[in-house]
Amino acid sequence: MRLREWAARMVGEVVLSALAVAWVPAAQVTGHVTVIHPRGPARTDHDRSVVAWITPVIDHAEAPQRAENNLAHPRLIQRNKLFEPRVLVVQVGSAVDFPNRDPFFHNVFSLFDGKRFDLGLYEAGSTRTVHFDRAGICYIFCNIHPQMSAVVVVVGTPYFAVSNEKGEIVIPHVPAGEYQLNFWAEHSAPAMLKTLSKSVSVSAESTAFGEIRVQESSEPITTHLNKYGKQYDPQVSSSPVYVQP
Repeated sequence: MRLREWAARMVGEVVLSALAVAWVPAAQVTGHVTVIHPRGPARTDHDRSVVAWITPVIDHAEAPQRAENNLAHPRLIQRNKLFEPRVLVVQVGSAVDFPNRDPFFHNVFSLFDGKRFDLGLYEAGSTRTVHFDRAGICYIFCNIHPQMSAVVVVVGTPYFAVSNEKGEIVIPHVPAGEYQLNFWAEHSAPAMLKTLSKSVSVSAESTAFGEIRVQESSEPITTHLNKYGKQYDPQVSSSPVYVQP
């Protein structure tokens, strides 16, 4: 065999061996969540979004970014004095765009541990961006319109999903291995959510974690304050245009 042919063959074998080592069968992790009203009956409209994410049991130096998350920044759109979507989950290190699609000013802010920021006043058609660099639950509000609220759940894994209108959860492209499954729901107590955490063994095929019943808390939900820690001015919040003093 000629030297050139032998070298090409050896290179090909090395590449194939590397691919065989790097390639890990991926599957989707599925399940169903039912949200239980504080007074007992299960909700049937699935209007409560539940976030699920799985974390590898063995820590890696750097968790990979899921391919579909790299196509564009996630967005929380301000439209009709609402945030769309109401609940957003992203991986640590993600940049989230906050475009203003209303014909008036907004002032998006958060004072919670997941990420503290204040985007200030910005006009219709403009966009501000926030880099979420730590895991946590980030409650988002507008300093002008008290009815506007959203939640950004920041997790340290690329494997996550939000329940759909049927209560279904599908986490795609999960490599085979051992994981810890976690949940978050806005109206549920952290202690209760912690009891739902469970170990999941993901195989090369689809893995189902079954039915999860998420109990809502009976504690009353208090009205949030503005970014200064004060009650909202009813005249300002009802006005279609806010003029900075």
